Amino acid sequence: MTVVKSTIPEPARQVTGDALQSTLVDLLGLSLIGKQAHWNLVGPRFRSIHLQLDELVAAARDFSDTVAERAAALGVPPDGRPETIASAFTLRGPKDGWVRDTEVVEVMVGALEAAIGRLRERIEATEKADPVTQDLLITITAELEKQRWMFDAENWPGQG
Repeated sequence: MTVVKSTIPEPARQVTGDALQSTLVDLLGLSLIGKQAHWNLVGPRFRSIHLQLDELVAAARDFSDTVAERAAALGVPPDGRPETIASAFTLRGPKDGWVRDTEVVEVMVGALEAAIGRLRERIEATEKADPVTQDLLITITAELEKQRWMFDAENWPGQG
């Protein structure tokens, strides 16, 4: 068996590997939440939110591949198995069955906010350990913040 050797020292590889694995779990989970909402969305803003969900899912899937490949390049085997995602994922998803457009927006904004908060912690953790990975996490955060803003704008001026 060939083991991929890391280009960074072991302590930095551990910090970076943990950040990448957690990010992989969040991204794969976000893509599943997005698709579940996409399939069960109802309401007067169906089309615009349906298309926005497609954009989010595509971004999450693309970034998950980049994150997994970065981990592999550093000698950390990425784990995107269903059982790993199911046991490690903690973002709230939509309820079972049909989901109103306003509720989908609230769920997506909440899930994105939580994922962004965790990404910001990982950005801080990887600053010294691996600036290359930190840069990747910054890029992902910027895109998820854009997605969060676009979903949040759908429910403006809000309930109440």
